[in-house]
Amino acid sequence: MQNDSMADLAAFALIARHSGFRQAARASGQSASKLSEALRRLEQQLGIRLLTRTTRSVKPTEAGALLLTRLRPALDDVASALDVLNELRDSPRGTLRLNVPVSAARLFLPEMVNRFMGLYPEIVLELVVDNNFVDLAASGCDAGIRYGERMELDMIAMPIGPRTERFAAAASPAYLARCGVPAHPRDLLQHACLRGRFLSGAIYPWEFEKDGQALSVEPGGPLIVTPSSFDLAVSAAIAGQGVIYLFEAWLAPHLASGALAPVLPDWWLTFPGPFLYYPGRRHLPAPLRAFIDFVRTDSYDHSMTKETA
Repeated sequence: MQNDSMADLAAFALIARHSGFRQAARASGQSASKLSEALRRLEQQLGIRLLTRTTRSVKPTEAGALLLTRLRPALDDVASALDVLNELRDSPRGTLRLNVPVSAARLFLPEMVNRFMGLYPEIVLELVVDNNFVDLAASGCDAGIRYGERMELDMIAMPIGPRTERFAAAASPAYLARCGVPAHPRDLLQHACLRGRFLSGAIYPWEFEKDGQALSVEPGGPLIVTPSSFDLAVSAAIAGQGVIYLFEAWLAPHLASGALAPVLPDWWLTFPGPFLYYPGRRHLPAPLRAFIDFVRTDSYDHSMTKETA
């Protein structure tokens, strides 16, 4: 196959991966018109439609999906072969694309990302903040951050960030003075609660635990937000609109300042921290390998700091 045909195949895979010409153009630095021309040329050469275009999305046809299944491993092998040259550089370069939840992007990644960028100035780090679990290969991400119960079994996982976390319930002193202080999680059913909704549409249940007793309640309330709007719910709690139940680290500054008061602290749920997960293949792209080594070293350094503090 001619070199231009190989380039057209790569363009097709890129468009399919990003579900659109503009998205693929932004990710690759090429123009959308150039990608469109490459796809037109490939479809004309093969004599079959590979992608279905609508005003909202671009999706593979049956033939396109079949071609992608066979094509992706080959393109990955080519990318891996070229990436081997990165080992000859003093510092790896390239793009590292991570799929991460809102909580990680908000609570512990900023400081970690700043340290990583300082060590590897030639790596472009792209963070896709998304609470939905995604297929890494299909989304074009090299790795992701998720909690243990949300990972595929064939992935390699390593700890990243805090090793234990807690959910904390809180409300403003004014709200508690007006509506009373809950003494048991079931009392929340009589309170205004500020809740979160999964992007799937389901509303987060509020899970509590004390002395080995687990309890889940589904309270009502005047506000429901998706993860990207948790700060809005925190603001509403500070304003006295109700009780919020969120990551303790997220609420910690407001609890420390007195803007929020703890609610049911003996019942706050403790759970394991998140993991960095990535495919278990032999050759990892140099940017991802650098990040894995960084996370491993960074976690060790911080654990030693805490032990000796």
